[in-house]
Amino acid sequence: MLRALEIRDMLIIDRLDLDFQPSLNVLTGETGAGKSILLDSLGFVLGWRGRAELVRQGAKQGEVTAVFDLPAGHAALAVLEDLGFDPEGELIMRRINTPDGRKTGWVNDRRVSGEVLRRLSETLVELHGQHDDRGLLNPKGHRAILDSYGALEIPADKVRKTWRDLGKARKTLSAAQEALEAVQAEEDFLRHAVEELTKLDPQPGEEAELDAKRRMMQSAEKIRDDIAQASTALGYDGAEGAMASALRWLEGVTDKAEGRLDSPIDALTRAMAELDEAARGVADCLDALAFNPAELEEAEERLFAIRGLARKHQVMPDELVELTAKLSARLEALDAGGAQIEALTQAVRAAETAYDAAANSLTEARKAAAARLDAAVSGELAPLKMERAVFQTEVAEAPEGPDGRDAVQFTVATNPGSPAGALNKIASGGELSRFLLALKVCLSEERDGGVTMIFDEIDRGVGGATADAVGRRLKDLAEGGQVLVVTHSPQVAALGAHHWKVAKNVVDDVTTSDVVPLSPDERETEVARMLSGDTITPEARAAARALMG
Repeated sequence: MLRALEIRDMLIIDRLDLDFQPSLNVLTGETGAGKSILLDSLGFVLGWRGRAELVRQGAKQGEVTAVFDLPAGHAALAVLEDLGFDPEGELIMRRINTPDGRKTGWVNDRRVSGEVLRRLSETLVELHGQHDDRGLLNPKGHRAILDSYGALEIPADKVRKTWRDLGKARKTLSAAQEALEAVQAEEDFLRHAVEELTKLDPQPGEEAELDAKRRMMQSAEKIRDDIAQASTALGYDGAEGAMASALRWLEGVTDKAEGRLDSPIDALTRAMAELDEAARGVADCLDALAFNPAELEEAEERLFAIRGLARKHQVMPDELVELTAKLSARLEALDAGGAQIEALTQAVRAAETAYDAAANSLTEARKAAAARLDAAVSGELAPLKMERAVFQTEVAEAPEGPDGRDAVQFTVATNPGSPAGALNKIASGGELSRFLLALKVCLSEERDGGVTMIFDEIDRGVGGATADAVGRRLKDLAEGGQVLVVTHSPQVAALGAHHWKVAKNVVDDVTTSDVVPLSPDERETEVARMLSGDTITPEARAAARALMG
Protein backbone atom coordinates (compact mmCIF):
# COMPACT_ATOMS: atom_id res chain seq x y z
CA MET A 1 0.00 0.00 0.00
CA LEU A 2 1.18 3.53 -0.83
CA ARG A 3 1.29 5.21 2.58
CA ALA A 4 3.01 8.50 1.85
CA LEU A 5 4.11 10.61 -1.09
CA GLU A 6 6.44 13.60 -0.66
CA ILE A 7 7.09 15.91 -3.62
CA ARG A 8 9.60 18.76 -3.73
CA ASP A 9 10.05 21.25 -6.61
CA MET A 10 8.41 19.23 -9.38
CA LEU A 11 6.82 21.32 -12.16
CA ILE A 12 4.30 23.57 -10.36
CA ILE A 13 4.47 21.67 -7.07
CA ASP A 14 6.59 23.46 -4.50
CA ARG A 15 6.22 21.21 -1.46
CA LEU A 16 3.64 18.49 -0.98
CA ASP A 17 3.23 15.82 1.71
CA LEU A 18 0.42 13.30 1.23
CA ASP A 19 -0.63 10.48 3.56
CA PHE A 20 -2.80 8.01 1.68
CA GLN A 21 -5.13 5.47 3.26
CA PRO A 22 -6.43 2.00 2.46
CA SER A 23 -9.66 1.53 0.49
CA LEU A 24 -10.89 4.04 -2.14
CA ASN A 25 -8.97 7.32 -2.33
CA VAL A 26 -10.34 9.97 -4.71
CA LEU A 27 -8.59 13.06 -6.05
CA THR A 28 -10.65 15.80 -7.61
CA GLY A 29 -10.05 19.32 -8.86
CA GLU A 30 -10.50 21.67 -11.75
CA THR A 31 -8.96 20.82 -15.10
CA GLY A 32 -5.32 21.98 -15.08
CA ALA A 33 -5.09 22.04 -11.29
CA GLY A 34 -2.18 19.59 -11.30
CA LYS A 35 -3.71 16.13 -10.97
CA SER A 36 -1.65 14.78 -13.89
CA ILE A 37 1.49 16.34 -12.36
CA LEU A 38 0.81 14.34 -9.21
CA LEU A 39 0.74 11.12 -11.23
CA ASP A 40 3.81 12.18 -13.21
CA SER A 41 5.68 12.66 -9.95
CA LEU A 42 4.62 9.26 -8.67
CA GLY A 43 5.65 7.68 -11.98
CA PHE A 44 9.00 9.47 -11.72
CA VAL A 45 9.89 7.96 -8.33
CA LEU A 46 8.73 4.54 -9.59
CA GLY A 47 11.17 4.74 -12.48
CA TRP A 48 8.55 5.05 -15.20
CA ARG A 49 9.51 6.85 -18.37
CA GLY A 50 7.63 10.11 -18.74
CA ARG A 51 8.13 13.74 -19.60
CA ALA A 52 11.74 14.91 -19.54
CA GLU A 53 11.43 18.32 -17.85
CA LEU A 54 10.05 17.86 -14.35
CA VAL A 55 12.11 20.22 -12.17
CA ARG A 56 10.27 23.37 -11.04
CA GLN A 57 11.63 26.46 -12.71
CA GLY A 58 14.40 28.05 -10.64
CA ALA A 59 14.90 25.03 -8.37
CA LYS A 60 18.27 23.25 -8.07
CA GLN A 61 16.61 19.84 -8.23
CA GLY A 62 13.28 18.08 -7.95
CA GLU A 63 12.74 15.24 -5.50
CA VAL A 64 10.01 12.65 -4.90
CA THR A 65 9.80 10.13 -2.05
CA ALA A 66 7.22 7.32 -1.88
CA VAL A 67 6.70 5.15 1.20
CA PHE A 68 5.02 1.76 0.88
CA ASP A 69 3.82 -0.66 3.54
CA LEU A 70 4.64 -4.25 2.58
CA PRO A 71 2.59 -6.97 4.26
CA ALA A 72 4.07 -10.45 4.70
CA GLY A 73 4.26 -12.29 1.40
CA HIS A 74 4.18 -9.14 -0.74
CA ALA A 75 5.83 -9.68 -4.14
CA ALA A 76 8.14 -6.70 -3.56
CA LEU A 77 9.81 -8.52 -0.66
CA ALA A 78 11.06 -11.25 -3.00
CA VAL A 79 12.39 -8.63 -5.44
CA LEU A 80 14.20 -6.81 -2.63
CA GLU A 81 15.75 -10.05 -1.39
CA ASP A 82 16.85 -10.92 -4.91
CA LEU A 83 18.51 -7.49 -5.15
CA GLY A 84 20.46 -8.09 -1.94
CA PHE A 85 18.33 -6.01 0.44
CA ASP A 86 17.23 -7.10 3.88
CA PRO A 87 13.47 -6.89 3.30
CA GLU A 88 11.38 -5.06 5.87
CA GLY A 89 7.75 -4.10 6.21
CA GLU A 90 8.47 -0.57 4.99
CA LEU A 91 9.87 0.38 1.59
CA ILE A 92 11.14 3.91 0.92
CA MET A 93 11.81 4.90 -2.69
CA ARG A 94 13.43 8.27 -3.40
CA ARG A 95 14.52 9.87 -6.65
CA ILE A 96 15.91 13.26 -7.58
CA ASN A 97 16.08 15.03 -10.92
CA THR A 98 18.35 17.93 -11.86
CA PRO A 99 17.52 20.60 -14.45
CA ASP A 100 20.04 19.06 -16.87
CA GLY A 101 18.12 15.75 -16.79
CA ARG A 102 20.31 13.68 -14.47
CA LYS A 103 18.31 11.28 -12.33
CA THR A 104 19.42 9.45 -9.17
CA GLY A 105 17.36 6.90 -7.25
CA TRP A 106 17.52 5.27 -3.82
CA VAL A 107 15.74 2.35 -2.20
CA ASN A 108 15.94 2.32 1.60
CA ASP A 109 18.94 4.70 1.41
CA ARG A 110 20.83 2.50 -1.07
CA ARG A 111 21.52 4.04 -4.47
CA VAL A 112 19.88 2.11 -7.31
CA SER A 113 19.27 2.39 -11.04
CA GLY A 114 16.02 3.35 -12.71
CA GLU A 115 15.66 -0.27 -13.83
CA VAL A 116 15.58 -1.40 -10.17
CA LEU A 117 12.88 1.17 -9.42
CA ARG A 118 10.83 -0.05 -12.39
CA ARG A 119 11.26 -3.67 -11.34
CA LEU A 120 9.94 -2.87 -7.87
CA SER A 121 7.13 -0.70 -9.23
CA GLU A 122 5.71 -3.67 -11.14
CA THR A 123 4.87 -5.26 -7.78
CA LEU A 124 3.65 -2.05 -6.14
CA VAL A 125 1.45 0.00 -8.46
CA GLU A 126 -0.86 -0.54 -11.42
CA LEU A 127 -1.88 2.51 -13.45
CA HIS A 128 -4.97 2.33 -15.65
CA GLY A 129 -6.36 5.00 -17.87
CA GLN A 130 -7.55 5.69 -21.39
CA HIS A 131 -4.00 6.26 -22.61
CA ASP A 132 -2.26 3.65 -20.50
CA ASP A 133 0.14 1.63 -22.67
CA ARG A 134 1.70 -0.11 -19.66
CA GLY A 135 -1.34 -2.18 -18.70
CA LEU A 136 -4.52 -3.58 -20.15
CA LEU A 137 -4.41 -1.65 -23.43
CA ASN A 138 -1.08 -3.13 -24.47
CA PRO A 139 -1.64 -6.42 -26.36
CA LYS A 140 1.94 -7.45 -25.54
CA GLY A 141 0.87 -8.05 -21.95
CA HIS A 142 -2.46 -9.79 -22.60
CA ARG A 143 -1.00 -13.30 -22.64
CA ALA A 144 0.62 -12.81 -19.23
CA ILE A 145 -2.62 -11.34 -17.88
CA LEU A 146 -4.59 -14.35 -19.13
CA ASP A 147 -2.05 -16.76 -17.63
CA SER A 148 -2.31 -14.96 -14.29
CA TYR A 149 -6.10 -15.01 -14.40
CA GLY A 150 -6.19 -18.73 -15.24
CA ALA A 151 -3.49 -19.63 -12.67
CA LEU A 152 -1.47 -21.19 -15.49
CA GLU A 153 1.96 -20.67 -13.92
CA ILE A 154 2.72 -24.42 -13.70
CA PRO A 155 1.86 -25.35 -17.33
CA ALA A 156 3.56 -22.14 -18.53
CA ASP A 157 6.72 -23.07 -16.60
CA LYS A 158 6.58 -26.55 -18.15
CA VAL A 159 6.45 -25.02 -21.62
CA ARG A 160 9.43 -22.80 -20.84
CA LYS A 161 11.39 -25.80 -19.52
CA THR A 162 10.63 -27.97 -22.55
CA TRP A 163 11.53 -25.04 -24.80
CA ARG A 164 14.91 -24.72 -23.07
CA ASP A 165 15.46 -28.47 -23.40
CA LEU A 166 14.55 -28.31 -27.08
CA GLY A 167 16.93 -25.41 -27.63
CA LYS A 168 19.77 -27.30 -25.96
CA ALA A 169 19.06 -30.45 -28.01
CA ARG A 170 18.99 -28.45 -31.26
CA LYS A 171 22.17 -26.63 -30.35
CA THR A 172 23.96 -29.90 -29.51
CA LEU A 173 22.82 -31.47 -32.79
CA SER A 174 23.87 -28.41 -34.80
CA ALA A 175 27.32 -28.38 -33.15
CA ALA A 176 27.77 -32.11 -33.84
CA GLN A 177 26.74 -31.65 -37.47
CA GLU A 178 29.15 -28.76 -37.94
CA ALA A 179 31.95 -30.76 -36.32
CA LEU A 180 31.20 -33.77 -38.50
CA GLU A 181 31.14 -31.64 -41.64
CA ALA A 182 34.49 -30.13 -40.68
CA VAL A 183 35.98 -33.59 -40.12
CA GLN A 184 34.48 -34.93 -43.34
CA ALA A 185 36.15 -32.11 -45.25
CA GLU A 186 39.57 -33.43 -44.14
CA GLU A 187 38.77 -37.14 -44.21
CA ASP A 188 41.43 -37.98 -46.82
CA PHE A 189 44.06 -36.08 -44.87
CA LEU A 190 43.07 -37.76 -41.59
CA ARG A 191 43.14 -41.27 -43.00
CA HIS A 192 46.52 -40.74 -44.70
CA ALA A 193 48.05 -39.00 -41.66
CA VAL A 194 46.83 -41.63 -39.17
CA GLU A 195 48.02 -44.45 -41.41
CA GLU A 196 51.44 -42.81 -41.84
CA LEU A 197 51.85 -42.07 -38.11
CA THR A 198 50.60 -45.50 -37.04
CA LYS A 199 52.96 -47.24 -39.46
CA LEU A 200 55.97 -45.30 -38.19
CA ASP A 201 54.79 -45.62 -34.58
CA PRO A 202 57.15 -43.03 -33.03
CA GLN A 203 57.80 -43.42 -29.32
CA PRO A 204 58.38 -40.78 -26.63
CA GLY A 205 62.09 -39.83 -26.48
CA GLU A 206 62.95 -42.01 -29.49
CA GLU A 207 64.25 -39.15 -31.59
CA ALA A 208 66.84 -38.20 -28.95
CA GLU A 209 67.92 -41.84 -28.52
CA LEU A 210 68.33 -42.35 -32.27
CA ASP A 211 70.30 -39.12 -32.58
CA ALA A 212 72.73 -40.17 -29.82
CA LYS A 213 73.12 -43.67 -31.32
CA ARG A 214 73.75 -42.20 -34.75
CA ARG A 215 76.43 -39.84 -33.45
CA MET A 216 78.13 -42.69 -31.59
CA MET A 217 78.23 -44.92 -34.67
CA GLN A 218 79.51 -42.08 -36.85
CA SER A 219 82.25 -41.37 -34.30
CA ALA A 220 83.15 -45.09 -34.07
CA GLU A 221 84.15 -45.18 -37.72
CA LYS A 222 86.71 -42.43 -37.13
CA ILE A 223 88.37 -43.78 -33.94
CA ARG A 224 88.08 -47.56 -34.29
CA ASP A 225 91.27 -47.89 -36.43
CA ASP A 226 93.40 -46.07 -33.86
CA ILE A 227 91.95 -48.14 -31.05
CA ALA A 228 92.56 -51.35 -33.02
CA GLN A 229 96.20 -50.37 -33.59
CA ALA A 230 96.51 -49.62 -29.89
CA SER A 231 95.05 -53.03 -29.12
CA THR A 232 97.60 -54.69 -31.40
CA ALA A 233 100.41 -52.72 -29.77
CA LEU A 234 99.27 -53.89 -26.37
CA GLY A 235 98.73 -57.51 -27.45
CA TYR A 236 101.06 -60.53 -27.70
CA ASP A 237 102.61 -59.25 -30.91
CA GLY A 238 103.36 -56.03 -29.18
CA ALA A 239 104.00 -54.91 -25.61
CA GLU A 240 102.56 -58.02 -24.00
CA GLY A 241 104.83 -60.38 -25.99
CA ALA A 242 107.93 -58.27 -25.39
CA MET A 243 107.28 -58.03 -21.67
CA ALA A 244 106.58 -61.76 -21.46
CA SER A 245 109.85 -62.52 -23.22
CA ALA A 246 111.73 -60.14 -20.94
CA LEU A 247 110.22 -61.74 -17.88
CA ARG A 248 111.06 -65.23 -19.13
CA TRP A 249 114.67 -64.22 -19.78
CA LEU A 250 115.07 -62.61 -16.37
CA GLU A 251 113.51 -65.49 -14.53
CA GLY A 252 115.95 -67.85 -16.29
CA VAL A 253 118.98 -66.09 -14.83
CA THR A 254 117.66 -64.75 -11.52
CA ASP A 255 119.30 -67.53 -9.42
CA LYS A 256 122.71 -66.47 -10.74
CA ALA A 257 122.16 -62.75 -10.10
CA GLU A 258 122.32 -63.14 -6.32
CA GLY A 259 118.88 -61.45 -5.83
CA ARG A 260 119.57 -58.38 -7.86
CA LEU A 261 116.74 -59.25 -10.29
CA ASP A 262 114.01 -59.89 -7.70
CA SER A 263 112.81 -56.33 -7.60
CA PRO A 264 112.78 -55.87 -11.40
CA ILE A 265 110.97 -59.18 -11.82
CA ASP A 266 108.29 -58.10 -9.29
CA ALA A 267 107.84 -54.76 -11.01
CA LEU A 268 107.62 -56.45 -14.40
CA THR A 269 105.01 -58.87 -13.04
CA ARG A 270 102.92 -55.96 -11.80
CA ALA A 271 103.31 -54.18 -15.12
CA MET A 272 102.13 -57.31 -16.90
CA ALA A 273 98.96 -57.30 -14.78
CA GLU A 274 98.30 -53.58 -15.52
CA LEU A 275 99.00 -54.16 -19.20
CA ASP A 276 96.51 -57.03 -19.25
CA GLU A 277 93.83 -54.80 -17.68
CA ALA A 278 94.50 -52.07 -20.22
CA ALA A 279 94.33 -54.55 -23.09
CA ARG A 280 91.02 -55.90 -21.87
CA GLY A 281 89.60 -52.36 -21.62
CA VAL A 282 90.71 -51.51 -25.15
CA ALA A 283 89.21 -54.81 -26.39
CA ASP A 284 85.91 -54.02 -24.66
CA CYS A 285 85.86 -50.60 -26.32
CA LEU A 286 86.46 -52.21 -29.70
CA ASP A 287 83.59 -54.61 -29.05
CA ALA A 288 81.33 -51.69 -28.14
CA LEU A 289 82.26 -49.81 -31.28
CA ALA A 290 81.64 -52.80 -33.44
CA PHE A 291 78.37 -52.38 -35.48
CA ASN A 292 76.79 -53.46 -38.66
CA PRO A 293 76.96 -50.61 -41.21
CA ALA A 294 73.36 -51.44 -42.08
CA GLU A 295 72.39 -50.57 -38.50
CA LEU A 296 73.66 -47.02 -38.94
CA GLU A 297 71.69 -46.72 -42.13
CA GLU A 298 68.52 -47.99 -40.43
CA ALA A 299 68.94 -45.59 -37.49
CA GLU A 300 69.46 -42.66 -39.83
CA GLU A 301 66.44 -43.56 -41.95
CA ARG A 302 64.14 -43.81 -38.91
CA LEU A 303 65.55 -40.62 -37.38
CA PHE A 304 65.01 -38.72 -40.63
CA ALA A 305 61.50 -40.20 -40.97
CA ILE A 306 60.52 -39.04 -37.47
CA ARG A 307 61.93 -35.57 -38.04
CA GLY A 308 60.26 -35.36 -41.46
CA LEU A 309 56.83 -36.16 -40.02
CA ALA A 310 57.38 -33.63 -37.23
CA ARG A 311 58.16 -30.91 -39.79
CA LYS A 312 55.19 -31.97 -41.92
CA HIS A 313 52.75 -31.58 -39.04
CA GLN A 314 54.59 -28.59 -37.53
CA VAL A 315 55.16 -30.22 -34.15
CA MET A 316 58.16 -31.32 -32.12
CA PRO A 317 59.24 -34.95 -32.67
CA ASP A 318 58.22 -35.94 -29.13
CA GLU A 319 54.72 -34.51 -29.84
CA LEU A 320 54.07 -37.03 -32.60
CA VAL A 321 52.68 -39.55 -30.12
CA GLU A 322 50.09 -37.06 -28.87
CA LEU A 323 49.31 -36.00 -32.44
CA THR A 324 48.71 -39.61 -33.42
CA ALA A 325 46.21 -40.03 -30.60
CA LYS A 326 44.47 -36.75 -31.46
CA LEU A 327 44.10 -37.47 -35.16
CA SER A 328 43.03 -41.05 -34.44
CA ALA A 329 40.30 -39.74 -32.12
CA ARG A 330 39.05 -37.39 -34.83
CA LEU A 331 39.03 -40.22 -37.31
CA GLU A 332 37.10 -42.38 -34.85
CA ALA A 333 34.64 -39.52 -34.37
CA LEU A 334 34.24 -39.34 -38.13
CA ASP A 335 33.58 -43.06 -38.37
CA ALA A 336 31.13 -42.88 -35.45
CA GLY A 337 29.64 -39.55 -36.56
CA GLY A 338 26.68 -41.02 -38.38
CA ALA A 339 25.51 -42.94 -35.32
CA GLN A 340 26.02 -39.88 -33.09
CA ILE A 341 24.05 -37.62 -35.43
CA GLU A 342 21.22 -40.13 -35.52
CA ALA A 343 21.16 -40.33 -31.70
CA LEU A 344 21.14 -36.54 -31.37
CA THR A 345 18.42 -36.27 -34.02
CA GLN A 346 16.30 -38.66 -32.00
CA ALA A 347 16.93 -36.51 -28.91
CA VAL A 348 15.70 -33.43 -30.80
CA ARG A 349 12.58 -35.29 -31.91
CA ALA A 350 11.90 -36.36 -28.33
CA ALA A 351 12.35 -32.76 -27.13
CA GLU A 352 10.03 -31.52 -29.89
CA THR A 353 7.41 -34.06 -28.83
CA ALA A 354 7.67 -32.96 -25.19
CA TYR A 355 7.41 -29.29 -26.20
CA ASP A 356 4.44 -29.99 -28.49
CA ALA A 357 2.58 -31.77 -25.70
CA ALA A 358 3.28 -28.99 -23.18
CA ALA A 359 2.45 -26.20 -25.64
CA ASN A 360 -0.77 -27.87 -26.81
CA SER A 361 -1.84 -28.43 -23.22
CA LEU A 362 -1.13 -24.78 -22.39
CA THR A 363 -3.11 -23.66 -25.44
CA GLU A 364 -6.14 -25.63 -24.33
CA ALA A 365 -5.79 -24.27 -20.79
CA ARG A 366 -5.56 -20.72 -22.15
CA LYS A 367 -8.66 -21.19 -24.26
CA ALA A 368 -10.55 -22.47 -21.24
CA ALA A 369 -9.32 -19.55 -19.12
CA ALA A 370 -10.25 -17.14 -21.93
CA ALA A 371 -13.81 -18.47 -21.94
CA ARG A 372 -14.07 -18.00 -18.18
CA LEU A 373 -12.65 -14.48 -18.40
CA ASP A 374 -15.05 -13.52 -21.21
CA ALA A 375 -18.01 -14.73 -19.15
CA ALA A 376 -16.78 -12.86 -16.07
CA VAL A 377 -16.26 -9.59 -17.98
CA SER A 378 -19.68 -9.92 -19.61
CA GLY A 379 -21.19 -10.24 -16.16
CA GLU A 380 -19.51 -7.00 -15.11
CA LEU A 381 -20.52 -5.07 -18.24
CA ALA A 382 -24.26 -5.28 -17.52
CA PRO A 383 -24.15 -3.17 -14.31
CA LEU A 384 -22.01 -0.69 -16.23
CA LYS A 385 -24.84 -0.22 -18.77
CA MET A 386 -23.00 -2.14 -21.51
CA GLU A 387 -25.05 -5.31 -21.54
CA ARG A 388 -25.12 -5.37 -25.37
CA ALA A 389 -21.33 -5.13 -25.72
CA VAL A 390 -19.20 -8.20 -26.30
CA PHE A 391 -15.78 -8.79 -24.79
CA GLN A 392 -13.72 -11.62 -26.25
CA THR A 393 -10.27 -12.94 -25.49
CA GLU A 394 -8.74 -14.15 -28.75
CA VAL A 395 -6.22 -16.98 -28.53
CA ALA A 396 -4.61 -17.27 -31.96
CA GLU A 397 -1.72 -19.33 -33.26
CA ALA A 398 1.70 -17.67 -33.09
CA PRO A 399 5.28 -18.76 -33.81
CA GLU A 400 6.50 -21.21 -31.19
CA GLY A 401 8.64 -19.87 -28.40
CA PRO A 402 9.29 -20.10 -24.66
CA ASP A 403 5.73 -18.96 -23.91
CA GLY A 404 4.06 -21.44 -26.22
CA ARG A 405 2.39 -20.93 -29.59
CA ASP A 406 -0.35 -18.50 -28.61
CA ALA A 407 -0.98 -14.85 -29.35
CA VAL A 408 -3.52 -13.41 -26.91
CA GLN A 409 -5.47 -10.22 -27.43
CA PHE A 410 -8.48 -8.68 -25.72
CA THR A 411 -11.07 -7.53 -28.27
CA VAL A 412 -14.46 -5.84 -27.99
CA ALA A 413 -17.55 -5.27 -30.07
CA THR A 414 -19.62 -2.40 -28.74
CA ASN A 415 -22.82 -3.36 -30.56
CA PRO A 416 -24.30 -6.70 -31.61
CA GLY A 417 -23.27 -7.63 -35.13
CA SER A 418 -20.44 -5.10 -35.31
CA PRO A 419 -16.94 -6.42 -35.90
CA ALA A 420 -14.67 -6.96 -32.92
CA GLY A 421 -11.41 -5.11 -32.62
CA ALA A 422 -8.67 -4.03 -30.23
CA LEU A 423 -9.82 -2.32 -27.03
CA ASN A 424 -8.20 1.04 -27.75
CA LYS A 425 -9.35 1.13 -31.40
CA ILE A 426 -12.99 0.10 -31.16
CA ALA A 427 -14.33 1.55 -27.93
CA SER A 428 -15.10 5.23 -27.38
CA GLY A 429 -13.65 7.04 -24.38
CA GLY A 430 -16.48 6.24 -22.00
CA GLU A 431 -16.88 2.69 -23.30
CA LEU A 432 -13.20 2.08 -23.04
CA SER A 433 -13.19 3.21 -19.43
CA ARG A 434 -15.94 0.79 -18.55
CA PHE A 435 -14.35 -2.10 -20.44
CA LEU A 436 -11.11 -1.53 -18.56
CA LEU A 437 -12.88 -1.29 -15.25
CA ALA A 438 -14.89 -4.47 -15.84
CA LEU A 439 -11.76 -6.31 -16.90
CA LYS A 440 -9.83 -5.04 -13.92
CA VAL A 441 -12.55 -6.07 -11.49
CA CYS A 442 -12.45 -9.62 -12.90
CA LEU A 443 -8.68 -9.79 -12.84
CA SER A 444 -8.46 -8.44 -9.30
CA GLU A 445 -10.41 -11.46 -8.05
CA GLU A 446 -7.57 -13.69 -9.23
CA ARG A 447 -4.58 -11.67 -8.12
CA ASP A 448 -2.78 -11.40 -4.82
CA GLY A 449 -3.37 -8.27 -2.73
CA GLY A 450 -0.86 -5.58 -1.94
CA VAL A 451 -0.87 -3.70 -5.25
CA THR A 452 -2.04 -0.10 -5.29
CA MET A 453 -4.32 0.46 -8.30
CA ILE A 454 -4.53 3.93 -9.81
CA PHE A 455 -7.30 4.90 -12.22
CA ASP A 456 -6.66 8.13 -14.11
CA GLU A 457 -10.03 9.62 -15.15
CA ILE A 458 -11.28 6.17 -16.10
CA ASP A 459 -14.81 7.49 -15.65
CA ARG A 460 -14.42 10.14 -18.36
CA GLY A 461 -17.34 10.29 -20.77
CA VAL A 462 -19.89 8.66 -18.49
CA GLY A 463 -22.42 10.14 -16.11
CA GLY A 464 -25.60 9.52 -14.18
CA ALA A 465 -26.40 5.91 -13.35
CA THR A 466 -23.41 4.67 -15.35
CA ALA A 467 -21.02 6.86 -13.39
CA ASP A 468 -22.60 5.57 -10.19
CA ALA A 469 -22.06 1.99 -11.38
CA VAL A 470 -18.42 2.82 -12.16
CA GLY A 471 -17.97 4.29 -8.71
CA ARG A 472 -19.49 1.26 -7.02
CA ARG A 473 -17.21 -1.07 -8.98
CA LEU A 474 -14.23 1.01 -7.92
CA LYS A 475 -15.40 0.87 -4.32
CA ASP A 476 -15.76 -2.92 -4.51
CA LEU A 477 -12.34 -3.14 -6.10
CA ALA A 478 -10.83 -1.17 -3.21
CA GLU A 479 -12.16 -3.49 -0.51
CA GLY A 480 -9.25 -5.07 1.31
CA GLY A 481 -6.77 -3.06 -0.75
CA GLN A 482 -6.01 0.43 -2.00
CA VAL A 483 -7.35 2.25 -5.05
CA LEU A 484 -6.51 5.83 -6.07
CA VAL A 485 -8.90 7.47 -8.52
CA VAL A 486 -8.41 10.78 -10.31
CA THR A 487 -11.96 11.72 -11.27
CA HIS A 488 -14.25 14.48 -12.52
CA SER A 489 -17.34 12.44 -11.70
CA PRO A 490 -19.31 13.48 -8.57
CA GLN A 491 -20.89 10.01 -8.42
CA VAL A 492 -17.44 8.43 -8.16
CA ALA A 493 -16.08 11.06 -5.77
CA ALA A 494 -19.05 10.60 -3.46
CA LEU A 495 -18.20 6.93 -2.94
CA GLY A 496 -14.63 7.53 -1.86
CA ALA A 497 -13.51 6.58 1.63
CA HIS A 498 -10.91 9.36 1.54
CA HIS A 499 -10.97 12.53 -0.55
CA TRP A 500 -8.22 14.94 -1.64
CA LYS A 501 -8.69 18.13 -3.57
CA VAL A 502 -6.10 19.35 -6.07
CA ALA A 503 -6.05 23.14 -6.41
CA LYS A 504 -3.92 25.67 -8.23
CA ASN A 505 -2.73 28.81 -6.42
CA VAL A 506 -1.13 31.97 -7.81
CA VAL A 507 0.90 34.12 -5.41
CA ASP A 508 3.08 36.98 -6.68
CA ASP A 509 2.69 35.70 -10.24
CA VAL A 510 4.03 32.27 -9.16
CA THR A 511 1.71 29.34 -9.81
CA THR A 512 1.80 26.31 -7.54
CA SER A 513 -0.35 23.24 -7.11
CA ASP A 514 -1.49 21.92 -3.75
CA VAL A 515 -3.33 18.80 -2.59
CA VAL A 516 -5.30 18.87 0.65
CA PRO A 517 -7.38 16.22 2.43
CA LEU A 518 -11.06 17.10 2.82
CA SER A 519 -13.18 16.79 5.93
CA PRO A 520 -16.73 15.39 5.60
CA ASP A 521 -18.19 18.90 5.27
CA GLU A 522 -15.52 19.89 2.76
CA ARG A 523 -16.20 16.70 0.80
CA GLU A 524 -19.87 17.64 0.56
CA THR A 525 -18.91 21.07 -0.74
CA GLU A 526 -16.53 19.59 -3.35
CA VAL A 527 -19.08 17.05 -4.60
CA ALA A 528 -21.67 19.82 -4.81
CA ARG A 529 -19.23 21.93 -6.83
CA MET A 530 -18.69 19.02 -9.17
CA LEU A 531 -22.46 18.76 -9.62
CA SER A 532 -23.34 22.43 -10.12
CA GLY A 533 -20.16 24.32 -11.00
CA ASP A 534 -18.77 27.45 -9.34
CA THR A 535 -22.13 28.44 -7.81
CA ILE A 536 -23.09 25.86 -5.23
CA THR A 537 -26.83 25.80 -4.78
CA PRO A 538 -28.78 24.24 -1.90
CA GLU A 539 -30.09 21.72 -4.40
CA ALA A 540 -26.52 20.77 -5.31
CA ARG A 541 -25.67 20.28 -1.63
CA ALA A 542 -28.72 18.12 -1.15
CA ALA A 543 -27.76 16.06 -4.19
CA ALA A 544 -24.23 15.73 -2.85
CA ARG A 545 -25.52 14.50 0.52
CA ALA A 546 -27.71 11.98 -1.27
CA LEU A 547 -24.82 10.69 -3.34
CA MET A 548 -22.61 10.37 -0.28
CA GLY A 549 -25.26 8.39 1.49
